[in-house]
Amino acid sequence: MPGKRDQAQSRGAAARRSGADLTPFRAIAESVSTSGGVLVDQVSALIEQAQAFAATQVDATLTLRNWYIGRMIDVAVLREGRAGHDQELVASLGQQLTSRYGRGFDRTNLYRMVRFSQQFAEPELVASLGQQVSWTHFKALLPLANAEARAFYVKETIDRRLSVRELQHAIERKAFERREIADSQIPEGSAVPLDAFRDPMLLDMLGLADTYLERDLESALVHDMEAFLLEVGRGWAFVERQKRMVFDGDDYHLDLLFYSRPLRRLIAVELKVGKFKPSYQGQMNFYLKWLDRHERQADENPPIGLILCTTASRDQIELLELHKDGIVVAEYWTTLPPKAELQARIQAVYREAQERIARRQLTAAAEEDIDE
Repeated sequence: MPGKRDQAQSRGAAARRSGADLTPFRAIAESVSTSGGVLVDQVSALIEQAQAFAATQVDATLTLRNWYIGRMIDVAVLREGRAGHDQELVASLGQQLTSRYGRGFDRTNLYRMVRFSQQFAEPELVASLGQQVSWTHFKALLPLANAEARAFYVKETIDRRLSVRELQHAIERKAFERREIADSQIPEGSAVPLDAFRDPMLLDMLGLADTYLERDLESALVHDMEAFLLEVGRGWAFVERQKRMVFDGDDYHLDLLFYSRPLRRLIAVELKVGKFKPSYQGQMNFYLKWLDRHERQADENPPIGLILCTTASRDQIELLELHKDGIVVAEYWTTLPPKAELQARIQAVYREAQERIARRQLTAAAEEDIDE
């Protein structure tokens, strides 16, 4: 008869064969033990990190469970020719599951799980995303019909570590559509990278009245820089206000200078009250040339410029081809209409941007046919 030591070794070998993965927990323990400090602090840090890790694993399991429930219902009820009776069947299933397991399995939630399995069709992707995106985040994404928009907000959630409330706020303020509107003035091969800006920029957090001067806008942005950086995007750092540039004995001043870590380049920002004017192009181009010569580091990309105006004709911007000079123009709104009107206005501008892209693609295709 094997002894206790043999039995313990046998259980250990079985655990190793079963694929028990200690790597995440070992990493937590080692990171705590190497950080130094008194023992109680090290143990406390281990407990807190382990609790956070466990919570993530529980939520990831919940997310994957809900995906499989949705897929099973989708296959067994909706795809098997029972669509005419699906509401009755799903309602009955919900009642049975609720009686066994409690809340969370009513008909509304079950249909939400079905939608989840349809919109995120690969379980491997769901398992991967579930480590960083919670089930509550996914629920906020499900009403979005556009797959590109869902992918955008998933990336935003991961990159910027958005809470559920912050994600809902971004969706309400049409962050995806505003990025697409900005990208519509950046053709392929442009000096300006895609996905760098949003148009319009919503600066309602500055609290400006209906009448203000450019210096008022600049002061408000500097005063509430954190809110502005959240609006413009991830990885921006404020460098200088009224950046002084000397050329041929004359002084010039750029309103705001930023540095983008993801883009690895300086970003020059000019603030204008009123409608965009073509003359702004030459002014910004001069600033970019000066920054490229005197401020750009050897390992950085060329500077790009952002001109913020109260209003702008996007057809005029397209005609001027500012993108070739590394310049983007965006509107800014300091006061916002009610939620429904805001979303309708942005949606209208978004449709115009899509139409502009489609026209540009048709023109490019026609030119290729002529060359052939």
